[in-house]
Amino acid sequence: MKQLFRSVGFSVYSNYSKVLPPRVSGLLCYCVNHCRHSHSGTKSTTLEVKLNRQCNSPTTTSTALRVRVGQNHNRPLFLRKMSSSTTVDSLLSGLDQTQIDLLKEECILLDEDDKKIGSASKKDCHLLENIEKGMLHRAFSVFLFNTDGKLLLQQRSDAKITYPGHYTNTCCSHPLNFEAELDEAEAIGVRRAAQRKLYHELGIKASQLPLDEFNYLTRIHYKASNVPYDGKFGEHEIDYILFIQRDVELDVNENEVKSVKYVSQEELKEFLDKASSEGNLITPWFKLICDKFLYNWWNNLKSLQSQQDRGTIHRL
Repeated sequence: MKQLFRSVGFSVYSNYSKVLPPRVSGLLCYCVNHCRHSHSGTKSTTLEVKLNRQCNSPTTTSTALRVRVGQNHNRPLFLRKMSSSTTVDSLLSGLDQTQIDLLKEECILLDEDDKKIGSASKKDCHLLENIEKGMLHRAFSVFLFNTDGKLLLQQRSDAKITYPGHYTNTCCSHPLNFEAELDEAEAIGVRRAAQRKLYHELGIKASQLPLDEFNYLTRIHYKASNVPYDGKFGEHEIDYILFIQRDVELDVNENEVKSVKYVSQEELKEFLDKASSEGNLITPWFKLICDKFLYNWWNNLKSLQSQQDRGTIHRL
């Protein structure tokens, strides 16, 4: 089998199938064939294929997989995921490899006024030793409601390195250090990141989540240690709060999400009240948001502009 191209943790081979989910390999083959036909008179060309779901690639640029298509490559092309060549240090020993790979993403470092001062890997941003020295990064929390006014909760996968098995809001993650997600005008970079991660974690297509329907309300600044406490990881974030109300179709990524459910206000309050006695874990940022803000925002779903407080960073 001939290797045709190698890039960012993946190799492109000919005559190799049944590797990726059908929708991903199908997208790749469509794009490659289109590129082949469009450039049939050239020796080779380079095509960037966006793979935002089930793509366990390690760097900021990994959302784009570069595929070289030559005029002599007439057979269908498929992706074969390569095993990681990176030595797993003792800090990550025994953890899920997919989640380890995601630690190589580049997050946005901030000062306490939410001004970018640099970037660092997701791993470095979540190490307690760095957090205790003041390392702070940008994040977001999405609250997605259906048209009945119920909030979609997720339970984080047991494979997650931080807060495994915890219940939380619909989606919590980070904008990454590349141009599209660094754009601060109307928090459009954060909204793009939210759209990307809602697809990665919950399989919600971007067409169901228009960027202009994400309501950016405010920001919170908080710090917390991992649970169960491991002395290794934690959170220190300025977290953008995004609300959106849409009926969506879910296709859950089980490496990210263990379970999901829609809840009313009354159901959520009861769930949180009984969480400790019933052994349900809740993420610290979700607890803080529920205690301080959530129900007032929820009561104003139809008039969220009245709830915007973008000039404030709430220190919790």
